[in-house]
Amino acid sequence: MNIKISKRMSQPDFQGAFTADILKAAANPSLISFAGGLPNPVSFPVEEMEAATNKVLARDGVRALQYSGAQGYPPLIKRICERYKKIMDLDFSPKDIIITNGSQQALDMFSAVMIDPGDQIMVENPTYLCALQTFHLYYPEVLPIKLNEDGIDTDMLAETVKTQNPKFIYIIPNFQNPTGLTYSENVRQQMAEVLKGTDVLVLEDNPYGELRFSGEAGHSLHYFLGEQCVMLGTFSKIVSPGMRIGWIACKNREIFDKLLAYKTTMDLHTNIFCQMVLEQYLEDNDLDAHIERAKKIYGEKAEYMISCMEKYFPEGVTYTKPEGGMFIWVTLPEGIKAVDVQAEAIKEGVAVCAGDPFYENERGVRTMRINYSNSTNEAMDKGMKILGDVMKKMI
Repeated sequence: MNIKISKRMSQPDFQGAFTADILKAAANPSLISFAGGLPNPVSFPVEEMEAATNKVLARDGVRALQYSGAQGYPPLIKRICERYKKIMDLDFSPKDIIITNGSQQALDMFSAVMIDPGDQIMVENPTYLCALQTFHLYYPEVLPIKLNEDGIDTDMLAETVKTQNPKFIYIIPNFQNPTGLTYSENVRQQMAEVLKGTDVLVLEDNPYGELRFSGEAGHSLHYFLGEQCVMLGTFSKIVSPGMRIGWIACKNREIFDKLLAYKTTMDLHTNIFCQMVLEQYLEDNDLDAHIERAKKIYGEKAEYMISCMEKYFPEGVTYTKPEGGMFIWVTLPEGIKAVDVQAEAIKEGVAVCAGDPFYENERGVRTMRINYSNSTNEAMDKGMKILGDVMKKMI
């Protein structure tokens, strides 16, 4: 039988299987996995969610189990607006927010609305692999912009905007995935100066911004650019990834209307039951206190992971020291490929994430992403020793 799969899903560079492998490794109890970006389950508010669920079903069970509006549950949308003002000093109104099935659906919605085949878009290099995968489904020309230690290379950005015709740039300025780096305030201001007055949109993803355990937060690009910047947010990293509740914040009415129309067509609405339970949880509990507990856990785990790297990694291996988020970006010595380290480590029972799929063009890179948020200290010590031994043998 001659099955003709769509060109979209037959692209040679489509790496959806890579994401599936990361999640599979994270779920395998026989592996020590540092490959995923999973929150620590110790931080999950299980009892509080049970209480919220019971309240929602007792008070408004029929509504929670019925179809609902595409934009989302109004009380939850109102809370998101209030949090933007409180945490980031950004003024969004309820008419600017669409609740989505995590940030991943938001990426697809934005891509469907904004990308025609052949359109130019800019991304950080490296960038979030699932964003790259999503963008590629719509056949753009991807223009990678180099990352420096303090954020995106604004000189390269300015040159690309001047000489090319990009529709938007996708960025993760806080605890970037995969590098864990954060843009300095100076880089944010310079980036805004480059883009202000152009037709280039900014798609700013901020899944980790509230997980800062040291240092000072910088301004969002929306603070400088207003409706030229579309924001993505999620409850996955601060409350529960399993609920799959994220959002798009967009002040541009034309883009907002198209996003909402696309979502209505694709899924009618995000799970209203989970939206109502989450809102009830937020009503009954102190989210700030919950996040503070998570930040303490992640800060301690990052510190312990780095101490293990210092103890076990061979000379010549370098790594970032994050101020928040969930990731450390490791750079191997010249001549050592991360994919080879990944392959050897998995044989020894340790899963890490080679850097290749985070880049648009580079392959055989020396970088890899290591997650510290979802491991015990015992697993980190054992896993880093195994990884260090693998590196020493390869060097």
